[in-house]
Amino acid sequence: MRRYCFALLLVSVLFSAPSHAQSLSADEVLEKAIVFHDPNGNWENLNTTFKVVMETPSRPKRTSIIGVDFPKQGFSLNVGQKGNSYAYEFNRGSCEITLNGSEDFSEEEAEEFQLNCERGNFMKDYYTYLYGLPMKLNNPGTHVDPKVYNRTFKDKKYVVLKVTYDAEVGTDTWYFYFDPTTYAMEVYQFYHEESKNDGEYILLTGLEEINGIKMPKTRAWYLNKGDKYLGTDTLEKI
Repeated sequence: MRRYCFALLLVSVLFSAPSHAQSLSADEVLEKAIVFHDPNGNWENLNTTFKVVMETPSRPKRTSIIGVDFPKQGFSLNVGQKGNSYAYEFNRGSCEITLNGSEDFSEEEAEEFQLNCERGNFMKDYYTYLYGLPMKLNNPGTHVDPKVYNRTFKDKKYVVLKVTYDAEVGTDTWYFYFDPTTYAMEVYQFYHEESKNDGEYILLTGLEEINGIKMPKTRAWYLNKGDKYLGTDTLEKI
């Protein structure tokens, strides 16, 4: 009889985590994911610098030094590639651009390196969004589907949130995949038009702790259609 009771208890323990995850609301899943990645709520007041190394099959390695100072609305990006470096500096709305340490560069160089404030703002939004996940899913204009999805991706089961945005924020549909036990974010995926299976998915491996925030160490990018590999970026402390 004791063995029978122990067996029932073991089964209950083994299956309690997934069943509990299935019973959570989308808001509760997001809250647990944020607690995992940013347990002390440091993102909103982040003031730090980190490095991202991007490697792609068809282009030379690119190293980016990213600085954020959210309390002062500051952001900096210094990119080194092919023996050149260019930098953007944003401070409370102002925008400064340099190429190889100089603010004096030609129109041809500006075109070659895409040196303009519009591009700089795009890169600022890109880095602060992706490294601010899943905390950024609480931003205005972001709509988390109240339905919690359960999917298997690359032979692993996940709790999944579907996210859409106001038109001025973004037009893509995103899916965020969380481990059903720890709620660590391990995959995200987006579609421009889901019925066409376009867009990309990104596999997240490892964690790098930056100012108490657990950020993905490595992100590998693939096309949804055909699983074509696009590149990998790696986060490093400075």
